[in-house]
Amino acid sequence: MPRRRFTSVLLLLSLLAAVCAPALARVPTDEEIDRLLAASRAQSMLAAIQPQVEAMQREQFAQLTQGKTLTPQQQAEIQQIQARTSEIVRQSLAWEQMRPVYLDVYRKTFDDDDVKAMTKFYESKAGQRLLDRTPTMMQSLMVGIQQKMIPQLEALQAEVKTVSAEPLPAPPVSPPEERRKPATTSSTRKKATSSSKKSSTKSSTKKSSSSKSSTGKSGSTKASTTKKATTSKTPTKKTTTTKKAS
Repeated sequence: MPRRRFTSVLLLLSLLAAVCAPALARVPTDEEIDRLLAASRAQSMLAAIQPQVEAMQREQFAQLTQGKTLTPQQQAEIQQIQARTSEIVRQSLAWEQMRPVYLDVYRKTFDDDDVKAMTKFYESKAGQRLLDRTPTMMQSLMVGIQQKMIPQLEALQAEVKTVSAEPLPAPPVSPPEERRKPATTSSTRKKATSSSKKSSTKSSTKKSSSSKSSTGKSGSTKASTTKKATTSKTPTKKTTTTKKAS
């Protein structure tokens, strides 16, 4: 029984140690980080970055003024702005300004053991050799990357030229019947319905008026025939009376 308790206690302690190990890691001091920065030549690398940043700024100014005709006064103002920009870059990237940034980043990223191990490596012959040969190594890597990528990029450019040289497909042509048929909407349908109703009412009105006129004409015809009949009968009566008198 005591052995089981002892074993469980050991397991619990080992778990606690594994959980608390990151929290118990000691934060490196500024002196230790400074030693690592000195061994890794961080200050000289930062100084090498400044001309590159200034060159990028000059290219941006050249792009902004490209194709524009500037007066001598405008050119002088742009040169003044460019000079102030270069001065701001130099002041911002000065080691006195960037050292606190390095200390804060290294302190948050690495613990004391990491800093000591990296310092030991960079202070060794292998570490110094790595720092000496890193620029040449990076140039060789860039050449190798270009040699690897250029044939593929050329093949892609040739494919793009082939696609751009091909004629574009003609747009689809709808059949004549479909082109002649206008697109009927609800509003046009309503207008067609109302116009048909109006035409039907007009036609019915015309029919009624024509029927009335025909009725009037027939009545007048009957009256005229009646009058003619009466007039034709009257003289015959007169002739008969005259015969009797004789």
